[in-house]
Order: sequence, then structure tokens, then C-alpha cells
Amino acid sequence: MTSDSPIIRLEDVSFSYGGSDHPALDHASLDIASGEFVGVIGPSGAGKSTLAAVMSGAIPHHYRGQLFGAALVDGRDTCEVTLTDISRIVGSVNQDIDAQMVASVTEDELLFGLENFGVPHEEIPARVAEALETAGIADLREREIATLSGGQKQKVAIAAILALAPRVLVLDEPTAALDPVSSSAVFDTLRELNASAGITVVVIEQKVALLCEHCDRILVMDEGRLAFDGTPREVFSHGRELRALGVDSPRVARVSNSLAEHGIIAPGAPCLSVAEARDLIAGLLRGRSGVRAGEKNPAPATAAKPEAPDAGPAAEPVVRFHDVSFAYPGSRATVEHLSFEARPGEIVSVIGQNGAGKTTLTKLLNGLLKPASGEVVVAGLRTSDAPTSRLAAHVATLFQNPDRQLCKDTVLDEVAFGLELTGVPADEARERARAVAERFGLPLDAAPFSLSRGQRQMVALASVVVMEPDVILLDEPTSGLDYRECMTVMETVREMAARGCAVVMVCHDMEVVSDFAERCVVMAEGRILAQGPASDVFADEALMARAGIEPPQVVRLAGELARTVSPAFAGITQVSGIVDTVEEMVRRD
Repeated sequence: MTSDSPIIRLEDVSFSYGGSDHPALDHASLDIASGEFVGVIGPSGAGKSTLAAVMSGAIPHHYRGQLFGAALVDGRDTCEVTLTDISRIVGSVNQDIDAQMVASVTEDELLFGLENFGVPHEEIPARVAEALETAGIADLREREIATLSGGQKQKVAIAAILALAPRVLVLDEPTAALDPVSSSAVFDTLRELNASAGITVVVIEQKVALLCEHCDRILVMDEGRLAFDGTPREVFSHGRELRALGVDSPRVARVSNSLAEHGIIAPGAPCLSVAEARDLIAGLLRGRSGVRAGEKNPAPATAAKPEAPDAGPAAEPVVRFHDVSFAYPGSRATVEHLSFEARPGEIVSVIGQNGAGKTTLTKLLNGLLKPASGEVVVAGLRTSDAPTSRLAAHVATLFQNPDRQLCKDTVLDEVAFGLELTGVPADEARERARAVAERFGLPLDAAPFSLSRGQRQMVALASVVVMEPDVILLDEPTSGLDYRECMTVMETVREMAARGCAVVMVCHDMEVVSDFAERCVVMAEGRILAQGPASDVFADEALMARAGIEPPQVVRLAGELARTVSPAFAGITQVSGIVDTVEEMVRRD
């Protein structure tokens, strides 16, 4: 239930960091009522994290800059109360999880906040147990945080905030490092807290389909201002304008919006779920010729991926895992009997839930870890024998956290750094770096750490791409990126594959995997369950359930339409394929 008095109010708020003349937040005014569930979207650099910092009191108490206007939390001006006072009302989870961690063990991370807030000792055990259970990480209670995956750390951070029982939760991309099932579980938890405990939730998120499923209201930011504010249906009816801003819409919304643009249906509120899109199309095609179960229909109009260069059937794999096993010392986390290959020109995606062993696989591939048994061969080198420095000449790696790869004062210097380390003359290195950085739209003279999280990801990827390696290893390459940046990154990755580079990509965004990967390796509990063409893998419902993976919306929609409407929809993986098939069926009548 929402009350008339807002729990958070922003009155004409503007904020500029440090000595910057450009406002990160520009005359923002909004009310958030107690009990609301609000999603915030927008391109990188739009001011979303700044908005979160204002709501949580980090601005003005933590970040330096010029603040104008008033930010009120529970009726109190954040400039007139302490950050501790605000934190008793607003709990926040930041983008940089590692920077938020203060303990070495999961349980201690939760205890730290409770003890600092003076929670009575007799209440602490129950709060810790409940928070761990709510976040779904009771089994991680005694784990060393350094051994956790990025997604597992995200859940620990959320649990630590939940243990403090705040009235408002402000979360900055809480599912960026989580697999689809875990992401849904986090949002289910947030919705339950919102519904049963009345906790107000404000969540910045790139996964627009999740926001549509759970949020009452969506805020769209652009250049520090509020561009749209409304219900999910109201906001995503502006699909074309959102795309121009660099914001994606749920694929099913794109289907219904495209059908309207093609004149097949009347313009109106878009579909927000697979079930809605299925019912819309089934109703549209009901009674038309050829729409009967089992009847032979035209082949589906799929939008095929560009083919990789023809390396010939005898092309040798540039990456080969043969029966590889590894276990971390003193930990139950292991990978066992991993076998797969990647050839020049391929984009291979490794998918699976958090903790499935994907990141361990990447560290085995680039030589940071050595197999306990089995063999990893990269560009003809056995990783167990070759120095990591020698492997680095063939394998360029983009880690989950780009900040671990950034060390220079300017973007140009950062992108050129790897080339210079390999002996490329400075002038040539900077020229090559300039071309790649400009292709990514990066400011050459900017300090990398002055950029947004998404822009820092782009800098790190540019420093990988410029090396022109035999293998590019990407660990969540689109995490934290807006739609436009995501497409820029993945089109660049596709170009690298077209030039003969093998791409091995760990990715939780199944839409990206479906759009760009030729082949998928499915992992669960440290093992490879299956591998094959992405379309075949996603169509295997039993495999998806076993691996805890939710297939992309279009794949699920096509499957349901193929079963209930027409076999012509079978195998479609792109929005354009659904729309073209519907249009063909409608027009021929």
C-alpha cells in the first residue's frame, strides 16, 4: 500500500561532480511514495547512479560536488541529517560490489552492518539466518568471499542490506552479474519484501523484461533528466524513442510495436510478457488459412546470423579442453571433466547459473589456473607448461570487473598499454589505440575512472580488441552496458570473429547469446551438460530446466506459437522472424 506522503522527494535537484561544469543530475524532480516498486533505466552516463546516490544520501555526504535543490528522505533534508541517520531508512547496493565488501567471510559481512548499527546481540542470529535464506545463499554462510563468483558476491551484498531491515531499498544494477534464474529470484525477493513488508524498492536495471514483470513504475533518464515516467506499458509504448536514447525494450514489446508499425495491428499498449504476445498473435491469426496444428506451413522467416568465415572442415581448433578438472584448495568449488573446442571465426558462449564453473573455465583457458588433470591447449600451447605472459600474446581477456584492468591516466594510454607491453612501438600503439577507441566512441583524453561503469567496460574491451589476438575471452562483456553500447561491443566482437579470431564468451544475457553466438556450452555444477548450436540448445526445454537457464523471450514465444498456432514459427530466434511470419500469414489471406 502507498501512502500520500512520499518516502523520497527530489525538488529540482542538480548535481555536478568535483569541478565538472556538466551536471550529472539536471533539475530532477520526483516523488516516490512509500511502498512503490520503481525501476530506473537509461543509457550509460544518463545519471542513474547519481540519482541512486542522492536517494541514499551518498550525495552530499560521500561524493564531492555542487548540489542544488533539495533531497528529502522521510521528510528530512539529506543535507541536514547524518549519513548514518539516512542509512537507517535507506539501504543501498552499489554497482561495485567488491568496493562494498568489508569482510573476508560471508557471515562476517552480514555481522559487520548489524553490529555497527547497534542491533541487540540476541536479534543478530535470527536476522543473519533470515537474510541469507531470503537471498538464497544459506549454503555460502561460511565461504570465503574471495572464492565466490561475481553473482554470488552480489547476493551477499543484498543479504547484508536486508539484514538491516531498511524501509527503502535502492539497488544499482543488482543483477548485472547474475544468471537469468538468479536474477528472477532476486526480483521475486524484492517483490515479496515490497508486498509483504511494505519496503519501498528503487532499482536501476538494464534487464527491462524483469522490470516489466515486477515494477509498478519506470523512470527513464537521459543526460541527467527524466525523459519518461510512467507504468511499464506507458513507457515501453515509446519503443522507437527509447531506442534513440540507447535503451532497449523487452523483445515481446518490440514484437507488438513492430506489428503496429507494419500496420498489422492498431497502435496501442505493447505486450510485456510472452503469454501476452502469444495470445495477441494467436487471436490475430485465428481462423486464417493454414493456421491449424500439424498443417505444413512456409518455412519460418528467421533472421540468420552472419556466417563466420569458411575456415574449412580441417580447421584446427585454437582452443581445446580435454577432460579438464580443477579444485580450489580448501573449497568445494570444482570443475570436472571439461571437454570442448573453439575454432577460428567462432563465437562460443558458455552459459549456466552462477557457481556453475564458468569463471573457473575462463581462468583455465587463459592460464591463470592450471588444470589438476586433463589438458588445455591454446594456439598450440599447453597452458600447464606455457608461462601466462606467453599465453597473453595469444589470448586477450576481458574480466567481469573492468576496474581490475584499468591503470592509466587517459583512455588513449589505457588502450595502447597492452600493445606497448608486447613491444609495439609507442607511435604505432597509440595510432592503433586511437582508431579502436574512436570506433567505440570513447573520449581519448578522459581519465578512465572518471567514466561511468558502462564506459569503463568499453575502455577495457577496447584494450582487448586492439591486441588482435587469436582468442578473445569475454567474461560478461555486456554487464553494465546500455543497449547502444551492448550492440557496439557485440558487433565489434562479431567483426573480430569474422577476421578469424576465436571468441569464447561467458554471458548471462540470453538475448545477446541468441543474437550473436553460433554455439553454446551449457554448464551446471562444474560440468558441461551439453554443447551445440545456440538455437538447438535453447529449444531443449529439459536441458534448460536442468541447467537453470531461462531461454530468450523470442525463443520461448516462437516455441509456444509453433505448438499452439502454426509450425511455421518453429526455430525462430529473432523479433524480425516473428513479425515477418505473422505478416506473411496475414497478407496471404
